[in-house]
Amino acid sequence: MREVVLHVYDVTNNDSEKTNNTILQINRIFKDRIGLGGIFHSAVQVYGEEEWSFGFCENGSGVFNCPVSKNPMYTYRERIVLGETDCTIATVNRILRELSREWPGSSYDLLSRNCNHFCDVLCERLGAPKLPGWVNRFANAGDTAVVVAENTAVKFRQAKTEIVNASRVAYRFMAGLTSKNQASPESPGEQNRGSPTFQGTWLKNVVSAGAKPSSSGSTPSQEAEDAPPLQRQKSAEQPTRL
Repeated sequence: MREVVLHVYDVTNNDSEKTNNTILQINRIFKDRIGLGGIFHSAVQVYGEEEWSFGFCENGSGVFNCPVSKNPMYTYRERIVLGETDCTIATVNRILRELSREWPGSSYDLLSRNCNHFCDVLCERLGAPKLPGWVNRFANAGDTAVVVAENTAVKFRQAKTEIVNASRVAYRFMAGLTSKNQASPESPGEQNRGSPTFQGTWLKNVVSAGAKPSSSGSTPSQEAEDAPPLQRQKSAEQPTRL
């Protein structure tokens, strides 16, 4: 019989330190104090000093391994002994090869096929108990909130840029119209129309206000590499991945 161990990490792979600190605070409150759950990454260890998990990559398998408790993407939290397996090392290697084919990195899904789901499947095939419920309980909701917030910020910045550009074009047009009118006498029929000078000034104020630098953070990029079965290669998970 061989011990099956789960290694749990706090998900702190976001480019924003503020976001990472918020996740740590959520985990401390909802897991450590209440015992309800949190936002976690997990990996399984069986035979040897390496842990196995799953993450997103565009090509190849999403199954990857790294030294126990040393995943550099996250903050290590704890070690949980799930149980034992009577699988031999040869059987474990076969199971990992099968899972490497069945879990391509491109199949990663935040809600239904993340690292915690992979660990559940691996434990099931090893004949060991599944993960404690709290490990994956808040992961979906937490990562979804982060992704939505980041996408909203990107769309806001794009819309703001478009508005500013349109305002600049309109301002240049109105400024040119004002110069033309100042060069020629104003006709009586145009005396009651809106003043181009006033409109140009208003648009200039819009441009000045809209051109202020945004304080929003940048959207993190995602990079990943293939992780062939039984080779020590890392596959980077999404900042917002579990």
